[in-house]
Amino acid sequence: MTVKTKNTTIMESKLLGVFMEKVFKEIEKYILLVLVFLLPVSVFGGSSNPFVIARLEVLFYGVCLYLLIKCLRTVFTGKLEFSVSNYDISALLILVSYLVSALFRTPNKMEAFLLPGTATVAIGAILLFFFINQLEAKSKELVSKTIVISGALFSLWIILAFSGLLSALPLPAYIKAKGFTPEAGYLPAVIYLATTLLLAAGSFITEKHIAKKLAVGFAGFFIVSALILSIYNVLPGKQASPRFPGVGVSWFIAVDSLKSSPIFGVGPGNYLTAFNRFRPASFNGSDLWAVKFSTASNFFLTVLTEVGLLGFAGFIILLFQLFKHSKKDLKEKRLVNWGFASIVNLVSLLLLVMFFVLFPATNLLIVMFFVLLSLNTKTKLTKLNLVAETHDDNESLGTKISSKFPAILVSLPVVLVVGFLMFRSINVVRAEYKFKKSIDSLAKNDTKVVYDVMTQAINLNPRVDRYRAAFSRINLLLANSVVQKKDLTDDQKKALTQLIQVAISESKANVALNPLRSDNWAFLGSTYRSVMPLAKGADDFAIQSYRQAIILEPLNPNLRIALGGVYFAKKDFDSAIAVFRTVTEQVKPDLANGHFNLAYAYKEKGMLDKAVNEMTVVVSLLDKSSKDYEVAQKALTDFQSKKKEGADSTSAGENLTPPQADQKAINAPVELPGGSEPPAAPTISVTPTPTPSVSVESLPSITITPSPTQIP
Repeated sequence: MTVKTKNTTIMESKLLGVFMEKVFKEIEKYILLVLVFLLPVSVFGGSSNPFVIARLEVLFYGVCLYLLIKCLRTVFTGKLEFSVSNYDISALLILVSYLVSALFRTPNKMEAFLLPGTATVAIGAILLFFFINQLEAKSKELVSKTIVISGALFSLWIILAFSGLLSALPLPAYIKAKGFTPEAGYLPAVIYLATTLLLAAGSFITEKHIAKKLAVGFAGFFIVSALILSIYNVLPGKQASPRFPGVGVSWFIAVDSLKSSPIFGVGPGNYLTAFNRFRPASFNGSDLWAVKFSTASNFFLTVLTEVGLLGFAGFIILLFQLFKHSKKDLKEKRLVNWGFASIVNLVSLLLLVMFFVLFPATNLLIVMFFVLLSLNTKTKLTKLNLVAETHDDNESLGTKISSKFPAILVSLPVVLVVGFLMFRSINVVRAEYKFKKSIDSLAKNDTKVVYDVMTQAINLNPRVDRYRAAFSRINLLLANSVVQKKDLTDDQKKALTQLIQVAISESKANVALNPLRSDNWAFLGSTYRSVMPLAKGADDFAIQSYRQAIILEPLNPNLRIALGGVYFAKKDFDSAIAVFRTVTEQVKPDLANGHFNLAYAYKEKGMLDKAVNEMTVVVSLLDKSSKDYEVAQKALTDFQSKKKEGADSTSAGENLTPPQADQKAINAPVELPGGSEPPAAPTISVTPTPTPSVSVESLPSITITPSPTQIP
């Protein structure tokens, strides 16, 4: 019979504690390794944007799981271990800048945290930096090798897609495309593969085991092949060759945005708003004038615009520290003759920084930056004892009672916050799934599923403007289907009124989510414009909406052309002429469509000489081989011969859209209910409410044939 003494029990308890601590450490390590492996290759089809949202989900849940395991380890062992580095303060400053800017500057928080999710990526990447710093040196080597393995799989996808082999597999259409890359573009793939290739080269040089060396060699072969393919596709003249606004344009936007919010910027994920408001007039003279950019010409100007001087200062301090320590490390390693393999992580990081100076950064590249930074960080381990020990007065002297209450006190807030965030994320993920399902059903003309599932998505997450805009468009498509019928029943007339009301309500909610975004006001204006033939008073509301859009984006000629078109439809030709002249004389004088619309406004006003002059300008601006040229030449001939406007004379070309060309004859006009007017100016904060419902069963035999591109 074995009798356990008190000392034996204590020893067994300590051994169990040591064993469990090792288990927790291993779990933490493998969570990080799996996270680093999955991020580059995570492309899920369960959301409307499988390239961005999939990575956000992997990063978010990976970070949350690590934090939960870390808290369990802290409670179980009664101590908190963490490693600190010389980059921690600057990294923490960047994290705080993104968090504060997202909470207080980005009008629509879903843009900051979901799509494009810039704040989520920055915060998650910095936390990942802190987590990898907790690993030992050998474990960090595993992180580097994991990046190489993931990079090889990333490369294999590019090679198979380019070769066309993926087209024969039962995969989503976007993966079967010949130009598919897990980064949704060849330029970010070039940047990612170039930095990964250096890591592969370092692993190949240092690896001594023959089988592993061959494996790394094969991985390097795939990475080199995919890198060559990607570089080939981004060469000038190729279809995938990237175009960005010039550095001067991006600098102008950054400086002007800082005037309105110098410390915190315009908010993460909100660059498009700054681009609309602050781009210089010179941009309209470029061939990219009609393109809107959601990022600056390089990463650091994007940071300066979105998170202001605070976040930009964090990166400047971080880079200063990086170059200072890099210079020292390179000198030391050269003295001891360690060779290329010893500095490969550092060279990869510096190469990525150089790319950030030249080009924008994707979410994956931002994460890659902080992962590489952690691989080049020297850390110092710190331990905090979170076990309270007291003497038991009822026992013999020297007996102690231990309590892990301090460890629980430290861990509990983290667990509660993480649990709350994960719980809230469930509806966000479900809403994305529902939205994707509704878009898929739209292509099948399954009206009821589209309507019902889209409504569910909005009710699950009412703060996503994409859902609101898409649902508004769907209601307009349904209303258009009703109008096509010759004899409307009372139920159909009632349904028509409801559909128009919901379309307007959703467009207004879209504005309320980001009232400083000109595109949202323009969408509201287009909604009113679409129902002008059906609803009295919609024309005045359209004018108000377009005016507000122009205030927020004064250099967009298309907004003014749309506004002039509304005036034209109201037969207010004087106002239409004034708006069109602003386009042709100030905003973009070389825009053929501006002169084209002005010519028709002059014609309706009876000023045929000016109409002929403007149409002559149109003809001079167009390529003689284009359809637009034929349309403009026909219109010019009609004007010159003073013929009455016929069907052919108002036909639209490829880019020429005459005013009122998209209007239909008024059929069964309805009265807009109260509250259909545009929302107040952007200074007023509006909280969107869940969407109202319309009975789709009241719309019998409706068939819609929209294309996916019709959904914003």
